[in-house]
Amino acid sequence: MTVRLSAAIALLWIAAAVISAFVIRYEFNEVFDSALQETAQRLLPLAVEDLRERGEPVEWSREIREEIVVAEHEEYLIYQIRASDGRVLIRSHDAPQQAFQTPLTPGYANRNGWRIYTEPSAGQDVFIQVAEALDHRDEALLHLVLTLTAPLFVLLPLSAFIVRCFVLGTLRPITSVRASIASRGGSNTAPIGDESLPQELSPIVEDVNRLLERLQKSLQAERAFASSSAHELRTPVASALAQVSRLKADLQQHPATDRVIRIEEILRELGGLVEKLLQLSRAEAGVALKREPMKLGYVAQYLVDEFDRKTPYAGLVKLVNETDEEGQDVVETDLDALAIALRNLIENALVHGMKDCTVIVLIGKDRSIRVINEGAVVPGEKLSHLTDRFSRGRSRSEGSGLGLAIVKTIVEQAGGTLELRSPATGRHDGFEAIIRF
Repeated sequence: MTVRLSAAIALLWIAAAVISAFVIRYEFNEVFDSALQETAQRLLPLAVEDLRERGEPVEWSREIREEIVVAEHEEYLIYQIRASDGRVLIRSHDAPQQAFQTPLTPGYANRNGWRIYTEPSAGQDVFIQVAEALDHRDEALLHLVLTLTAPLFVLLPLSAFIVRCFVLGTLRPITSVRASIASRGGSNTAPIGDESLPQELSPIVEDVNRLLERLQKSLQAERAFASSSAHELRTPVASALAQVSRLKADLQQHPATDRVIRIEEILRELGGLVEKLLQLSRAEAGVALKREPMKLGYVAQYLVDEFDRKTPYAGLVKLVNETDEEGQDVVETDLDALAIALRNLIENALVHGMKDCTVIVLIGKDRSIRVINEGAVVPGEKLSHLTDRFSRGRSRSEGSGLGLAIVKTIVEQAGGTLELRSPATGRHDGFEAIIRF
């Protein structure tokens, strides 16, 4: 924008200078031509009178020579007084001895670099020709053009600097508002400040703030409903699961035992979904916005030990810590939030990965956590949607479809990024989830 504006100013300025030069050249010609004419008209009577006082005949039988010696000086205007037969009778000291190569015709003419004006006497027997070098006019025009254009070399950079400062100063509030709007979302619905904004932008910011207020109320209502529903469902689901467990124990070899077992599985899945909803509610409430130094290796080791104590997953989770310096795995985040995110990644790998295969939790030197499992390759078009709520891959395993959505929400609040890869790095198959802080 600055370049275009400066270029436009330069073009306009140059165009104005060119037009001014042509206008001034025209005016110069008028003024100088008028001076030529006036000089001729004033000199001719004096020359004729001088000749008559000397007693020269009308036929001008001989050339008249000047008797007055004039000091050498530069003359912009020169003249020749010529007889009707073309002979030079009187001339200025800078004028050539040879007659001008111009016919004795009244008016203006250009010859050999001279602008010549011819004026006859009343009897058409004496002619005066006053000439001016065209170079003199061109020199005057050149000086004028240089005077007009020379300031451009100073004024153009100065104009570009002023325009740039003006444009940047004008756009800075817009950039600030754009950045503020971009940072708003489900986890940040704070109103945008408009103290330093131009008057033209204030109505826009006010409308955006009203929209954010409505969004915040809607999100709060949604989160409150989800959280309350999950809390309210936890107790009856747990009670129903306990009753089904007792019923299964009482029935033992009864034909309805298989149905009771299936009901128990469904209740456990429902309990898992309730737990995921509670985690999602905590994540969206901003649990990961808290900042405190946390060792990734400590949290990962705690979770690996936790899964080792669970019968189905004992020995299936392996921790690899590549950090070799003290504090190399320390990040600023919340302990509970990090544990929730990493637990969901490990559960996702165990549930959806190849059965009874090892899940690797890798702590990198770049403060990253990688959870890698074996399994079929997830297509790219499906991979990009796995962080959506209730999204599942090709795995036939049961799942809520909320685990990766919870991880993404927590990681973004913690200032990190979540990257999903399939196949895993350095493999032909498998799945890899990478958290970078």
